[in-house]
Amino acid sequence: MYYQRGNNHDRIMRNVTQQNIEIKNPDRVLSIVVFFLVVIGIMAVFSASVPKAVNAGYFPLHFTLIQIGGVILGYIGLKFFSNFDYKKLVNITNGFAVFVILMLIYVLANGDVINGAQRWISLGPVSLQPSEFAKPAVVMLLAKVFSKDANLLDSKKWSTFLLIIIMVLLIFKQPNLSMVMLLFLTSLAMYLAAGGSFKLIGFGFLGVFGLGGLGTLLQPYQLQRIKIWLNPEVDPLGAGYNIIQSMVAFASGNLWGCGYGASKQKLAWLPEAHTDFIFAVIGEEMGFIGCVFIIGLFWTILCRGFMIATKCPDMYGKLLAMGLTFSITCQAFINMSVASSMVPATGVPLPFISYGGSSVLITLWMVGIILNISRTKVKTIRIQQYV
Repeated sequence: MYYQRGNNHDRIMRNVTQQNIEIKNPDRVLSIVVFFLVVIGIMAVFSASVPKAVNAGYFPLHFTLIQIGGVILGYIGLKFFSNFDYKKLVNITNGFAVFVILMLIYVLANGDVINGAQRWISLGPVSLQPSEFAKPAVVMLLAKVFSKDANLLDSKKWSTFLLIIIMVLLIFKQPNLSMVMLLFLTSLAMYLAAGGSFKLIGFGFLGVFGLGGLGTLLQPYQLQRIKIWLNPEVDPLGAGYNIIQSMVAFASGNLWGCGYGASKQKLAWLPEAHTDFIFAVIGEEMGFIGCVFIIGLFWTILCRGFMIATKCPDMYGKLLAMGLTFSITCQAFINMSVASSMVPATGVPLPFISYGGSSVLITLWMVGIILNISRTKVKTIRIQQYV
């Protein structure tokens, strides 16, 4: 501000700023990184699944074609959501959550049981995993209620919290503790991002451990996973077999790997090579360098997603971008940590890469929403006015 004399009187010049919303193209870096991960995923599924398909009497490309189908549908959804105004998601959030709950109820009543877990709905030659839909549903619900404030005691939020609790209980019943933990971590991150209290979280954890810790909530087989993680050699041909063979795969890969398609562990020794432990196959074929490259791609998604959240002009968009980004990358780092024996075994797939039509479908839709949020930018215009 300064004074300018003219026409026999003083006038004041003010610098005034105005903020306009500018719509730009979706984040290019995020789009390229996701494209790389999807291509790597198709290649990895092809390499890891052919032996399993042949042994099961399927066409060699059985799993690969299903994965490609999920990618195609996923990219259709990505394109749609990248052009769909994310603010309109508020209007369908509760309805989408109820739809997910109905699917979870149906899967418990009529779902397929695989390896002791009832998580899938058969749709002809493919299957649908309803718990995957809970990831965006929980993020959308929390973004809606936390966009105003992070007060957990607000009675207006209780109906939303009830929907989340119902989803979590139904998923826990399957049982699918790994998905429950992912939803919990995502909710915790969004609560803190919205300005939640660290003290309240601390008291919550103290309350859980005061009631006997997680041991009172876990099933015997889940406690066994923790014991085997600490010492897999106690049962090398049983519960510790998977992680031991995964370590062998990483060790065989060394620095540069044995080459694409040349993995030996996937032939007969590494169970679930195309799903939960596909990162171990990548480590064997592409070596340490390939693993670092994959980790770098997911780290880029984390950074770009958080940057998009920071630049978003409204709190709802900030929380939505942050929650979706955290859900994708947290799941990725959990899967890679399991394959490298850094954490106990879980059943979460590696986003974009592990075989699973539901996983790649929902993950690409989530990316589409993040890309739409990235199109919104606050443009500050400075103008000068005389008063």
